[in-house]
Amino acid sequence: MAMQERILETTDRLFYRQGIRAVGVDTIAAAVGISKRTLYNHFPSKDELIVAYLTRRFRPISASDAPPAEQVLAEFDRLERNFASDGFRGCPFVNAVAELGEPTNAARGIAVAFKEQRRLWFRELLTRLGARDPDGLATQLSLLADGAIAAALVRGDPTMARAAREAARTLLSAAGAQLPSSTEKVAKRRARRRPGRPRTARRS
Repeated sequence: MAMQERILETTDRLFYRQGIRAVGVDTIAAAVGISKRTLYNHFPSKDELIVAYLTRRFRPISASDAPPAEQVLAEFDRLERNFASDGFRGCPFVNAVAELGEPTNAARGIAVAFKEQRRLWFRELLTRLGARDPDGLATQLSLLADGAIAAALVRGDPTMARAAREAARTLLSAAGAQLPSSTEKVAKRRARRRPGRPRTARRS
């Protein structure tokens, strides 16, 4: 693994688990097993390291060929899986803005771009669905997702995503979107199972 990637992988783990303010450059260098001078050769300042950390987590997303409504609702299923993982510490972009505070900090711009990308992804799917006011509804769905993240973190309850999913269904239905029924969803899951494969218990 290249040194720069080693530094970023370690930085990601420490910043996300312990907080950006709590972790200094000395701690990162020691965890990587290099000198602070070597670290600065790759990242001249902690601010540049923060930007690199957030940029690394900023992964582009695009809509797939799956039915749009299913993609929207599946996003909340994905959130619930994330909430249930041992390493869940909330949204790294929101965490960074909350910790760093300064309006002009580069982290804020990256966080805004990340959230807007997710909102535009919702809007594209809603446009395909023919929903009324796709732009406004995309904002509402984004707020549901962000609210679920905050609630799950505070309560330690992954099912907050499930509650947000049901609220999303209500919004989609009110906007005129055609949604798959629960019966259709069960039938699709059964159809995807391979013949003869024994049914296994789902992990909580």
